[in-house]
Amino acid sequence: MSFDPSVSLAIAVEAGEWGDVEAIEALAQAALAAAVRDLADREGQPFPEEPPEVSLVLADDAMMAAINSQWRNQPKPTNVLSFPAFPLVPGGQPGPMLGDIILARETIEREAADLGKPVDEHITHLIVHGFLHLFGYDHIENSDAEKMEAIETRILTSLDLSDPYGDTEPV
Repeated sequence: MSFDPSVSLAIAVEAGEWGDVEAIEALAQAALAAAVRDLADREGQPFPEEPPEVSLVLADDAMMAAINSQWRNQPKPTNVLSFPAFPLVPGGQPGPMLGDIILARETIEREAADLGKPVDEHITHLIVHGFLHLFGYDHIENSDAEKMEAIETRILTSLDLSDPYGDTEPV
């Protein structure tokens, strides 16, 4: 019998004007399914038989700035923050709760406009980005950034979305 890894998604609208939350949930489900497939198939990531849970929190810039200030000592909004429920290194076995991904609506809208991309495409990218952080991937060191960005690009390509990094240096 073949095991199909997946995640359970819980969405909470905490602040901001998010519009059609069902559409965002569909974007998130597609992004997470593509990420899970890639991590399981390409990265050899083990998954538990019971789908681990991811919480997607939809916020505004004010809420995100407060969270960013409290947890990262950076009193400004950012597009996405991830909070793993348990420390996990790439390739490690996830527990029943992966953690939280928090998105900030206004920042995402500004960035999408600056990038000339649809907001939905940018949201999808940030969900994938945040999900990889829950699995221990980061972009602090250049070599880690290159690996994480390659995985993100591969996942987004599987969803017929463009490379979010194009010809940029790793973040």
